[in-house]
Parts: sequence; C-alpha cells; structure tokens
Amino acid sequence: MGNVFVEIKDLSKYYKTQMALSHVNLRLEQGRIYGLIGKNGAGKTTLMRMIAGLGLPTEGNIELFGMNSRKHLEEAGKRIGSLIEYPALVGGMTAKENIHLQCLMKGIPNYEIEEELLTLVGLDSASRKKVKNFSLGMKQRLGIANILIGNPDLLMLDEPINGLDPSGVIEIRNLLKGLQQYKNKAILISSHNLPELYQVATDYIIIHNGEIKEFLTHEELEERCKSYISLECTDTNHLTTVLEDKLGTDRFKVMPDHSVRLYDFLEERERLGQTLFDCGVVVTGLTVVEASLEEYFMDVIGGEEDV
Repeated sequence: MGNVFVEIKDLSKYYKTQMALSHVNLRLEQGRIYGLIGKNGAGKTTLMRMIAGLGLPTEGNIELFGMNSRKHLEEAGKRIGSLIEYPALVGGMTAKENIHLQCLMKGIPNYEIEEELLTLVGLDSASRKKVKNFSLGMKQRLGIANILIGNPDLLMLDEPINGLDPSGVIEIRNLLKGLQQYKNKAILISSHNLPELYQVATDYIIIHNGEIKEFLTHEELEERCKSYISLECTDTNHLTTVLEDKLGTDRFKVMPDHSVRLYDFLEERERLGQTLFDCGVVVTGLTVVEASLEEYFMDVIGGEEDV
C-alpha cells in the first residue's frame, strides 16, 4: 500500500437544489492511476474541482496528504497539479515562453526545469514553435508540462485524450504511465474513452448521479469482465436449476431480459449443450460474448445509454 494522498469522507456537494455529489468516500494512493468513469453530469468534474480546492463541499471532509485544516489545505494544494477542461495556454507564445510564464506565475523561474519538462512531455524539438500552430495532442502535452511545474505529487486530468488522434492518445498514455511508474505520482483521470482507460489505469472509480457505485482494481475488473456464454431459453428457472444441480456451477447471472450469463463451460460448450438437451431445457439462443469495460460499466449503473 502506498502513501495516502487523498482521503474523502462522506463528501456531498449541492448547487442550490441540485445534487452534484452525494456521500462520496474515496482514497487515492501514491503510485496509482485512477480511471474516473461516468456519464456526462455524473459528478466527475465536480469531484476533481473539490479535490483541487476550486470549490467547497456542502458536507463532508477532504484530507490532503494527511492535512484537513483550511490553513494546511492551502499548503497541500501546492502538491496538486490539475488540468480540468482545457489547458490555459497563450496561442501567440511559443511552448518555451508558455512554460516560462507559468514558472514565473508559480514563483519557480528555473530554465533547467523548463527544458526538463519540455523534454519529459516530448516537446523539446517544438519548444520554439507557437502554440497556436500546435496539434491538439501537443497542446495537451504542454498543458501537462505546465501542471508538472513544482513537481506535484497528485495529478488530475479531466478528459486528457478527448479529441486526440491515435498517435496523440498513445503519446499521452505513455507519458502518464511514465509519470506513475518512474515518478511515483498518483494520477486521477476522467475519460469517456473506456478502452483507453483500460490500458492505462491501475484502479477504476465508477460514479453515477453523484454517487460512487464501484471502486475496483485493474485485476478485479479483469476478473469481472471475463468472457461468458449468453443463454436464452423458454424456462429460465429450469435452466438455472440444471446449471446448479447437473453441472455444479453457480457462476452465472440472470439478466433483466431473462437471458443467463454463464461464466463456466466456455471450452466445454458441447457438454453444456448436451446436458441442457438431456434435461429438457429448450435453448433458443447460445452466444459466446467477449465482455468489455463499457458493458461492465453499463451493468453497474443499470442503463443502456452511451458513456
């Protein structure tokens, strides 16, 4: 277990009568990449803003790096780098000038650090190019370089790969993995790109209607996203009885449409079919399904809309 950077206890946030967050409990640790998953309006950006100190909770408590008093939270906030929504860049200035400006604003004028950060995000060769001529991926990398000024321990990125082409996505992915693995930082990322999150995150936080619905590690997600056999029949109760009594498995789930997801017998489908036939189960559909993060997400929130 790494050092606890953020501990949130019973956090709620209301805007007039609208609830944005409801009784959120969360812990973020050093050296982990947390994928924050939720539909638009689920509370992702509000949660990040609360952690970054850009808003006050209506109820509950946020502890940063072991500190929770107002005075100490301001100091702890210096250890957080956040890129929420779009990078604050000056288009008419070069990458080097942008990062120098940010260093001056943060009271850290250091040319060596500026060069080091531009190299770290892969922009050293474009340091004298004006930002208005940058691709979206280059702007995102420069935005990340800006929030790395001061060497923060916790990074928060709101949709960092939104609108990027495949090469830009790979660049950001490799950068984030490097920051986690070699700089030992904690990173909280919100994204609609669930397959990409699956490749970079060590942990997943599913939020819906302001509530944390699920918190699980990458290993736990892999276990829950296993492939399965989807079975449809004329009598679901009879089917489940045969699965339990004749085939000795309880690794199945009855879905709202009365189909059954069976997580065993993927390599023994012939035996499965024969046993069901012998027991009088009338199978009307049998499909092998490769499960995905998107599908698991929709199961958790209980809906059918896009993320």
